[in-house]
Amino acid sequence: MSDSLKTRVGRVIAGSVHAFLDRLEDQAPEAMMAQSIREADGVVAEVRHELGTVAANRHLAQQQHANLNQLHGTLSTQIDEAIAHGRDELARAAVARQLDIEAQLPVLETTLAEHARQEAELTGFVAALLAKKREMQDALSEFRKSRAAATATASGTTARPGAAGSDAAHRIGQATDAFDRVYERQTGLSGTARGNSLQQAAQLKELDDLVRDNKIAERMAQLKASRS
Repeated sequence: MSDSLKTRVGRVIAGSVHAFLDRLEDQAPEAMMAQSIREADGVVAEVRHELGTVAANRHLAQQQHANLNQLHGTLSTQIDEAIAHGRDELARAAVARQLDIEAQLPVLETTLAEHARQEAELTGFVAALLAKKREMQDALSEFRKSRAAATATASGTTARPGAAGSDAAHRIGQATDAFDRVYERQTGLSGTARGNSLQQAAQLKELDDLVRDNKIAERMAQLKASRS
């Protein structure tokens, strides 16, 4: 991956959500969304294109590696035949070709390892960029909610007889939105993400305990097996 593309990837991934929201405060939300999300999409497209190129090159290198290995085996059979028929000059030519192949194989293996490393790196970049894009979309969604609540508050409503319950619910909603905005700016987490984490905390704790118990059981089984 080129240094310039790596820089763009790093800039998108490192961008904080609350910084993104601060910029939205000063600019048109729709224009800001289009600019930021478009940049993330563009970088994702470039990284995916490079990932495809690396994958194609790795496939070609694998084919060449397999072909050379197959040719090396074929030459071994031909060498035996040539020696059996007293054709030492043919056997020498085949041996020389085998030596060339043996010199090429380590280079190809190094190339394959490098392609595999690049694939893993690029795949990780794509995943990180997509996660950042979703984070930005969530942040924008929360921003829109807060603006909608602020607009409703600014316009004002006239209390209707018998509407105390709905008015209280509306005020609670406004307070919750305000809390979510502060929470999001300070932590980079949306209110929805916070709510989900609270609802699922008990289940996640149970899952963690289950995984830990399984690991302990596996380690105990290994220890007992080593002593038997």
